[in-house]
Amino acid sequence: MTSEVVFIGGRSGTGKTSTGFEMHAMLSVAGVAHCLIDGDFLDMAYPAPSEHQLAEQNLAAMWANYRAVGHRRLIYTNTACVLPDVVHDLTTAMGDNPEVRTVLLTCTDATARARLGRREIGSTLDQHIASSARMDTRLRTGVAPGTHRIPTDNRTVSDIAEEIIGLTGWSAATP
Repeated sequence: MTSEVVFIGGRSGTGKTSTGFEMHAMLSVAGVAHCLIDGDFLDMAYPAPSEHQLAEQNLAAMWANYRAVGHRRLIYTNTACVLPDVVHDLTTAMGDNPEVRTVLLTCTDATARARLGRREIGSTLDQHIASSARMDTRLRTGVAPGTHRIPTDNRTVSDIAEEIIGLTGWSAATP
């Protein structure tokens, strides 16, 4: 059976993680086999180990474990996972030539600022807001071809998750 992955990217504050968790909840209730990986945690270390491709190595290990117990569908969230070179690196790490769907979540600067203000309670709020704005520019112009763009302003997480599940074609009727 061919593996399937939906990469959900977007600037900080668009709702990637919340949407991934909501998709997981909805698909679980519907009896649809899947797994969820938040890519932000695959290489969270200091100093940043980016030159070692730690995220890709950890994804390869985790995906091998999920595959070994029968999983074929992956929800993967991470800011940059919809950029062509990142999609390539991640699918290469998965190693089984999955069917790929990419989704870019978008929101206005005001929405991102408000959401980040509720989430970031420490000293890094301004840093996250600036980084989010820079990444927004990069993502809006550089996503992989065929990427679905989904605005998240004034929408519920459930509504966004349902839209993405509709794009995947995953339903209770499929194992």
